[in-house]
This record gives sequence, C-alpha cells and structure tokens, in this order.
Amino acid sequence: MWNLWKNNVASLGPNRALAGRRVCVEIPERHFVNGNPLVSPYPEKMELAMLGMGCFWGAERRLWSLPGVYVTAAGYAGGFTPNPTYEEVCSGRTGHAEVVKVVFDPTVLEYQSILLVFWESHDPTQGMRQGNDVGTQYRSVIFTFSERQKSLAIASRAAYQRVLSAANFGNITTEIADAPPFYFAEGYHQQYLAKNPGGYCGLGGTGVSCQPVPE
Repeated sequence: MWNLWKNNVASLGPNRALAGRRVCVEIPERHFVNGNPLVSPYPEKMELAMLGMGCFWGAERRLWSLPGVYVTAAGYAGGFTPNPTYEEVCSGRTGHAEVVKVVFDPTVLEYQSILLVFWESHDPTQGMRQGNDVGTQYRSVIFTFSERQKSLAIASRAAYQRVLSAANFGNITTEIADAPPFYFAEGYHQQYLAKNPGGYCGLGGTGVSCQPVPE
C-alpha cells in the first residue's frame, strides 16, 4: 500500500494536480500563542525547519513548545497545487503533505533536537498514514533548507532505523528532500490546539527513544 500511494503522489504531476490559486489563503498576522508574526521577515540569524508527521494540529503544538522556537505555522508542502485549500489537500489531488514550518534560534535550539522530537512524536514506519489518519497528506516528511540539515536528517533516520529494527518495527518511510514552497494553511488551522484545547490530536510515537546524532 505504501508503494502504491507513493507512486500515486509521484505520478500525479503538475498537469494532473488541482489548479489551485495565485493568492494565499487568509491567515492571522500573528501567532496565537506567542504573538510573533507568522510571515517573514523574521529576526536575523533565525533558521527554518519544515516537518510533516501526520495531522499538523498536534505536530505544531509539540513544536511551538520547544525553547528557542520563534514561531510556527501549519501549512502544505511537497506537492504541485499552489495555495491549496484544506479540502483540496484532503482529496489527494494536490500531492501535498500537512507540514509545520518552524522558525528557531539555533543558539538556543539545535536542529538535531528538533529531529529528535520529530522521530519520537510519530511512527515514521506507517507510510501514508498516522494512526487513524489515512491519506497521502499524512505521510512523514523532512524538508531541509541546507546541506547540513539534509546530512543530519539522513544520519538521524539511519540511526533511528537501527533502534526501531531492534524493537521489531518496520522500515522508515520518511521522505527527506530539499524544502519546496510552503503554503500556509487556513487561519483556523493555525495554532488550532491552543484555540481549541480539547481538540483532536492524532500525534503518537512508537515509544522507542531516539538519540541526537553528532555533527
């Protein structure tokens, strides 16, 4: 099933994907939790990370809670449709995954620590799903902004695979690729679980610990 869905994303292509739109969906000016601006420019020396680990509601809450995070945003990336709507992404005809963009201070929070949280917060062996959330938009992804980030992500995937295999889990299906365009999700998705504390959170890990990889 994983290979079938992966091939479907790859074969969708820009000519078969939904057309989307030129204009970004409407979003709040500031982060609901910390009040920082959602849209760049961000303060100097901040770095970016972009991760997908299933439904972005719980993933964003987990990431905005880390010390050193300046701002987070829920969005869509990795597909073909510009500025898609949530309904379009859920149709499976955009190629996008639900992701969280993280703007962080690397003097406070190391990228390796973000990767550790990523691996331990979901099950990266499930292919195009997380738990009961099924579809190409829920696939596990790491989109990188530098060669350093990419090498660290690849090394951490290999290291986590070793401990997962020892715990009788299957192969990691996480995609690691250069960061594509990021499209903001609708305003009601931004910091959803801060606005709706009792809302749905599908985040759940394997219970297997991951160790940060050295430079």
